[in-house]
Amino acid sequence: MILRTADPADLDDIMRIEQASFGPSAWDRSTMAQELVSEWGRYVVAVDEHARILGYAGLRAVGVEGDVQTIAVSEEARGHGAGRALLEELLAEAGRRGVRELFLDVRADNDVARRLYASVGFREIGMRPRYYQPEDVDAVVMKREAR
Repeated sequence: MILRTADPADLDDIMRIEQASFGPSAWDRSTMAQELVSEWGRYVVAVDEHARILGYAGLRAVGVEGDVQTIAVSEEARGHGAGRALLEELLAEAGRRGVRELFLDVRADNDVARRLYASVGFREIGMRPRYYQPEDVDAVVMKREAR
């Protein structure tokens, strides 16, 4: 698996994973397309030896604050380290951009993701009730300070 910066040509594969991962609360195509080219962020894809995209992740950084916008891994690639590798690349990118405080929202019912984020230093700082719609699932707000 290799990681590389995502580009607009990756949009179809990213949206396939987005829809499969997030269902009704998935981002729409135009929003994702704008994110891929935003000057304030960087999106990364994990690619296998056959050039198939296994997952993607996005960072938005403005000044000393940043947000992990999203991380998703295809179902067949889960449990093999792609999510951790993508997250670690976002952390490195945040460091390169001078981010001192990094935030993210994660579904309250996603224990696997919450444990992954905690394992790299994120801590839970709050809740957003009914944040994920239309499923009415709360979001846990997490924060990591630069080390």
